[in-house]
Amino acid sequence: MTPEERQEIIRRLEAGEELSPEWARVLFPPEKREYELVYHGKQREEDVLADTLAVPLQAVRTFGKNGGGAWHNMLIFGDNLQVMKSLLQMKKAGQLCNADGTPGVRLVYIDPPFATRRDFQGTQDQQAYQDKVEGARFVEFLRKRLIFLRELLADDGSLFLHLDVRKCHYLKTVLDEVFGEHLFQAEIIWKCSSAHSDAKAISAIHQNLFFYSRSPAYLYNPQYQDYDQAYVKSKYRHVDEKGRRYRLDNLTATGLKGGGYKYKWRGVTKIWRCPVETMRELERQGRIRYTKHGTAEYIRYLDEMPGLALQDLWSDINPVNSQAVERIDYPTQKPEALLVRIVNACSQPGDIVMDAFAGSGTACAVAEKLNRRWLAIDCGKLAIYKMQKRLLNLRKEIGNTGPKLDCKPFTLHNAGLYDFSTLKTLSWPDWRFFALQLFGCKDEPHTIGGLTLDGKLKGASVLVFNHHENPGKRIDEETIQDIHAAVGKKIGRKFFVIAPRGVFDFQQDYIDLEGVRYYALRIPYSIINELHHRDFTALKQPSDETAVNETVDAVGFDFIRPPKVDWSVGVSKRKGKLLEEVFLKVKKFQSYARLRGEETHGGLESFSMLMLDFDYDGEVFDLDAVFYAHQLEEADWEAWFPVEPLGPQVMAVFIDIHGNEAKEVIAREKIGVRAGKAARKTPKAVKV
Repeated sequence: MTPEERQEIIRRLEAGEELSPEWARVLFPPEKREYELVYHGKQREEDVLADTLAVPLQAVRTFGKNGGGAWHNMLIFGDNLQVMKSLLQMKKAGQLCNADGTPGVRLVYIDPPFATRRDFQGTQDQQAYQDKVEGARFVEFLRKRLIFLRELLADDGSLFLHLDVRKCHYLKTVLDEVFGEHLFQAEIIWKCSSAHSDAKAISAIHQNLFFYSRSPAYLYNPQYQDYDQAYVKSKYRHVDEKGRRYRLDNLTATGLKGGGYKYKWRGVTKIWRCPVETMRELERQGRIRYTKHGTAEYIRYLDEMPGLALQDLWSDINPVNSQAVERIDYPTQKPEALLVRIVNACSQPGDIVMDAFAGSGTACAVAEKLNRRWLAIDCGKLAIYKMQKRLLNLRKEIGNTGPKLDCKPFTLHNAGLYDFSTLKTLSWPDWRFFALQLFGCKDEPHTIGGLTLDGKLKGASVLVFNHHENPGKRIDEETIQDIHAAVGKKIGRKFFVIAPRGVFDFQQDYIDLEGVRYYALRIPYSIINELHHRDFTALKQPSDETAVNETVDAVGFDFIRPPKVDWSVGVSKRKGKLLEEVFLKVKKFQSYARLRGEETHGGLESFSMLMLDFDYDGEVFDLDAVFYAHQLEEADWEAWFPVEPLGPQVMAVFIDIHGNEAKEVIAREKIGVRAGKAARKTPKAVKV
């Protein structure tokens, strides 16, 4: 620490100022390693684990019946960092276990996104600087998540990190720091593209997968690859009368470590690999052929071999092409065959497989087919609906062919964006538990001054107001004064009251009484900035397809505020089209959110996407089409789609950039299409 830094710290403390998180590395320098990756914004591991806000999981809906089992597979909408802090609490509480009772996740596979778009404009040097800043942010973004993933793994668990060539060299160093270089198991090169014919550059036709384990004693089931044709032709040159390809292996033990068995066989005395009894059995089975000198050789059939023991170059798995049956039209979708190999190698049936950047849902789909438990997290509504549809339409065979597979029950959860209308119906124990989790409080009942309190937040006492026992009762300034009279001299400088927002009769975030600050933590309400190190930042949904896989780093929580939409629907002919189509026009759009504790609203600029289910069954939204904001804007805010796939009713989901939804069920007749008949020739719009 420099003299200037010491003086600045003293000045800030004497002035009563708080030290920002950037001072942590000055006051508590990290342990010096032989080498490490150093970059702007790198936090200590301890700070990452301590400062991340845990957000509780709100069950939205369960698909399928559990049948009395304790485990539900989990599909979670939210920022994976905050979700993983909550999952880590579940692991510590014994609620995150594999079927054999082992705590923690057995296998993690992640295929994180890259923010490749650049809004920055400037000189070449300025652009280079900006790229470095963006690169450092991404490395730290992923490093924080790798720290939590390591903690979530079972002791014998493994992690596979899937990257492309742009950032893999940085992340290899980060993985060595987070897991330990001695726990690096393999770098897998996946040949995911055919050779390119661009002679002006060296084309990238592979991606990288880094394989690390939680400990030296990790679970690994040997896997095998098919032999390539060149190997087969050179080694298995013989074909028997049934068309079976085979090779001849030496049965003598000359030079074999450990020796062999010396005896005469068919007039030839040698040291053989097996005892004479085994040789007789091989002869009886027809598995011996003789050289011209009479030496016995073993017939080894190709179709009896498991294949080549798994290597670190995978060129036998094709990417998902435009014609693939398993394709679900999601960017960066990975083939099921790739995940089959990984899941089989590092997990057993009943183990938990986790994907924290779930995207198209390949990992959970494969886990389902291979009888594993699974956890899938994503911050995008598009991904959540795509995965939901995929899981409800699974086929048994890899590549999504064969008979239908009814998936085991899974529950959709919200994390960081909650539906208060559902929360307020919770029983008192569930409400109390959720309220404490929401604000990161310890569940620690205690009594002060005859008042029963529920927990602690950063060492200060917390009271969860029981609105079930006190219907109609209000919390006003007089209530706070009564609490202060009972506990004021015994509780320190802070006290927290958690209650539904409508129960409080004062608007300010806190009331000061004789040196004690009484905070009002309202539900629904975004977190008070003073209680957190960083400003609250919301999840953000993409408004065009190029942003679907951008990184999202949210802090805090918010509550669902359905946007208001003015729209019309009808049937008409587009210019240049022969057939009539349905159009849905977004006329007005108004979104609402509480950002940094303040109400905000936006118009069409806050619109993210329109999702449609052409044949809504009244129960489950089954995504059929997506229209991004930029597509609608270019088409005068109209979405056009064919008449033929329409069922009796259509579900339209309008989503804002914060993930809030407005849902509308539109009857076929209201569109202007009679049931079972072609669309009307005269355009007809219905105003809603």
